[in-house]
Amino acid sequence: MSSSPALAEASAALGPDRDAVATSGPSDDLHGRCKVQGLAVPQACLGVLRDSAQALGEPDTLAARLRDEGYLYLRGVLDTDLVDAARSEVFGRLASVGELLEPAELGIFSGRSRRDELVSSRGAFWQSVSEGPALRRLTHGPAMHAVMRQVIGQAPRPHDYMFLRAGVRGRATGLHYDYPFFTRAHDQVYTVWMAIGDVPVEQGPLFIVEGSHRFQDLIEPMIGFDVAQDTSRKATLSQDALSFAQARGCRLLTTDFGRGDLVIFGMYTLHGALENHCERQRVRLSCDVRWQAQALPVDERYVGSPPGGTTGASYGELAGAKPLTEAWHVR
Repeated sequence: MSSSPALAEASAALGPDRDAVATSGPSDDLHGRCKVQGLAVPQACLGVLRDSAQALGEPDTLAARLRDEGYLYLRGVLDTDLVDAARSEVFGRLASVGELLEPAELGIFSGRSRRDELVSSRGAFWQSVSEGPALRRLTHGPAMHAVMRQVIGQAPRPHDYMFLRAGVRGRATGLHYDYPFFTRAHDQVYTVWMAIGDVPVEQGPLFIVEGSHRFQDLIEPMIGFDVAQDTSRKATLSQDALSFAQARGCRLLTTDFGRGDLVIFGMYTLHGALENHCERQRVRLSCDVRWQAQALPVDERYVGSPPGGTTGASYGELAGAKPLTEAWHVR
């Protein structure tokens, strides 16, 4: 999908920016570019995700890497036209409530919102955005089914419920495992995190905590924890990612994500999102969807229309349902 002359002119008018690194592919130089709570993450605490896209077509290799490393990073495996269409659709909806400047495709935060003024229900609005046809062709379409069939080793099934995130400058996600949210039926559930457009590290993308699928001191006390049933606990760790990495002597693995990139991991991999500190006020757009084997029972909270969601409040419970001017909540 080629950009319009007006879009190119608007982008050029914003001036040079380190965000442009994503357009020429990922960089191994993360020094000084990743932030947690306003602090630059030292190079010693950073690592680059290993690309496993070349292993597609080799299910045994994919399974071994997922088992050994706790994640699969698949670079550029989805059609960029699908990515661009989904991004345009979502950003168009955000622009319609005054949250993005025009042209919306640039994803520049306006600093204001008319969402509550223009829509009668935050949850219904966010459901309509999350179920947009272009977005669903990307996230639930044949290409994703083909990838997940290889990863799971049998016919896959995605959850209907989607966690779509539009993160403005200052937004980040704390350290957590997905186990407390998605294992009520079983733990053979996979998270697929997807960059919907280029997401360089300055925009606060996903990171994986290296080796965290073997942190038994954290995993064992978590077994049986359901975040919706035990409201006295939070799934998010109290320690921030930088302090955790320094204390534990481990690394945060990330990269400059490009259009069509995926990260797949299970319920026992610790992860979060870096802080968006983009000086150009670009919004980080990503989503995560859970997948499982079709033959296994499914948690009914995450299927149907509308799906109930983790707490039963459906899409209204998500941080994405809040106007971009409001801070995200922590679970």
